[in-house]
This record gives sequence, C-alpha cells and structure tokens, in this order.
Amino acid sequence: MIRLRTGGPDRVVAVGAHCDDIAIGAGGTLLTLCLARPGIRVDALVLSGGGGEREQEERAALAAFCPGADLRLTVLKLPDGRLPAHWEEAKAAVEELRARTEPDLVLAPRTEDAHQDHRGLARLMTTAFRDHLVLGYEIVKWDGDLGRMTAYQPLWPETAERKVRLLQEHYPSQRHRPWYDREAFLGLARIRGIECHARYAEAFAVTKLTLDLGE
Repeated sequence: MIRLRTGGPDRVVAVGAHCDDIAIGAGGTLLTLCLARPGIRVDALVLSGGGGEREQEERAALAAFCPGADLRLTVLKLPDGRLPAHWEEAKAAVEELRARTEPDLVLAPRTEDAHQDHRGLARLMTTAFRDHLVLGYEIVKWDGDLGRMTAYQPLWPETAERKVRLLQEHYPSQRHRPWYDREAFLGLARIRGIECHARYAEAFAVTKLTLDLGE
C-alpha cells in the first residue's frame, strides 16, 4: 500500500444533497481534519431541508462535526428527490459556492451514487471544481450501490465511535429508518478499515487526481 501525505488543508468544501449526507459520508474525516487543524475553514452547502427541522439538525450536527472550525453553512430548500427538475438552481448554488472559496479539498457525493440527487450534485461539483481534489463519499442504502473505492481516511476507534454518537444525537428525524443505526455505520467503517490496514476508515472515490512528485 502506498501512502501519499500532503500538507494539511486550510480550506475545505463539503456538500450534500440532503441534511445528514455530509455527516454520514465524511463525518469522521471532518472530525479528523478539524481536530488536527483548529481554525480550518469549512464551506458547506446542502441543497434541501432549509427552513425547518432538518436545517436545525444540520446546523447543530455540522457544528459538532467541525469543532473549532470556521464553519460557513448554507442550507437551501430544493425538494428532496427532485434535483434533476431543479438543475439550474442547484448549478447556481454550486457556482456561487465556487466563487467564494478556493479550497484545498472538496468532499462531495460520488458520481456513481444510485440516488439521483447525490449523483446530480456529484456531477456539478466536478465541473465547478475542476482543479481541486474532489473526494466522493459513500452512503450505504437499499440500492446496493457500494463500490470499489480508491482513497481512504483511516479513523481512530474513538473518532469512529464519536461519529456514530453524533449521528444518533443530532438527527432524531432519521432514527426510524431501518439502515440508520450503529451497526450499519460502524460495519461499513470496519470494512473500509480492513481495506486500508486500519481498524476503521471512511472511503472515497477519486475521479481524477494529478500528482506533482518532482518538488
């Protein structure tokens, strides 16, 4: 296994189609980054859930997942499951996000995600953030769309446990879902950990990666 280490990012963009997507897909990575780099800037965009209980959950959750960070969160009101019909609004939101930040790292859904909202947002991100490292996170669900991943962020056991605890604490509206439980979140993290010689990990898809190994 090859490990490429770079300087820690100072600016991160994290996006989700729905409230809780970012935390489920990359919550452990955000915890790892923010605990290691106090004051890191995190620009977050969520396309749906604005103006109600879901937005309140998201604001509290991301504040907990980004301790000590300069967190700037926008939650829009696009209807859940209808992103293709609201493509122009979604594209405008992504372009506005791009205009206000120059991130070192982008966390977004992966382009192979079976959910049309996730997949649509992923495709918008790779066109708006063309010269950035975009890591596509995964979300376990009934579609059975988990794939072979190409990048891993190992998680300390206490970080993985903290992620699960925060998910359960901050998203009470999701607790009734059959897949929303400790076993699902830790089980996937354990499998991804096995794949990168760690106890737990979050895994990401990388569509394109440019190396600069000559300096």
